[in-house]
Amino acid sequence: MTIDQNLVPFRSTRSLPVVFGMGAAIGVLGGMIGLGGAEFRLPLLIGLFGFAALSAVILNKAMSLVVVLVALPARLAAVPAAEVAARWPVAVNLLAGSLFGAWAGASWAVRMRSATLYKVLSILMVFMAGALVVTHTTTLDTLALPLWAQIPSGVAAGFGIGVVAAIMGVAGGELLIPTIVLLFGENIKTAGSLSLLVSLPTMLVAFARYSRDGSFAVLGANLRFTTIMAAGSVVGALLGGLLLGLFPDLVLIPALAVILLVSAVKLARHG
Repeated sequence: MTIDQNLVPFRSTRSLPVVFGMGAAIGVLGGMIGLGGAEFRLPLLIGLFGFAALSAVILNKAMSLVVVLVALPARLAAVPAAEVAARWPVAVNLLAGSLFGAWAGASWAVRMRSATLYKVLSILMVFMAGALVVTHTTTLDTLALPLWAQIPSGVAAGFGIGVVAAIMGVAGGELLIPTIVLLFGENIKTAGSLSLLVSLPTMLVAFARYSRDGSFAVLGANLRFTTIMAAGSVVGALLGGLLLGLFPDLVLIPALAVILLVSAVKLARHG
């Protein structure tokens, strides 16, 4: 029944209110920490809705793309467009690596055996948990690298982020934002806007690569499911944004990290 094995698209039978509600819950979790929540959505697609690993990644990527498209205008309204445009070299530097990384990551994902992909996803979930804790509980200061080191470092970081984002079906903001702060010395607000500008073309490249594979049929078979869950994710993200700061990071971040770690264990066993 799973598309990873025989290319027959699995169709979720969950009721649409449940799909919307789960999407909203994920959106709230992400919104409370200023992210889209795709890293929390992936294990839900596998564990609750029954999609195989590659199918879940493709659906997650589609929903992440919708969330980014909705968030981009609002984010650009919060930070003057001129301020973001003035920092175009930062976006170009990261894109020089992330576009290739996205294509490579998607290519590797479609070639992996299903059991291998589950294990890779579980490892990346642990990595995401660590990144979440580090970036939200420590003060990030620029590395102050010279230009000759900054540019190749940006390309290498972009490539790695592109690979991770493609394999997990996420936008990659949880990795892009701290990278932009550390390598280029931007403030968090500007880094958030720049991360969206990098995420969008990076996601489109991964999406284009996935569309060449037969497993992409899962999106057509679950278009209604994807639309409803993406809508829930957007609504939840907006609500989560309103709750931003309601819970102290010392409580919220470890709790979310634990969720990711538990999900990682379940994914590893699933494979």
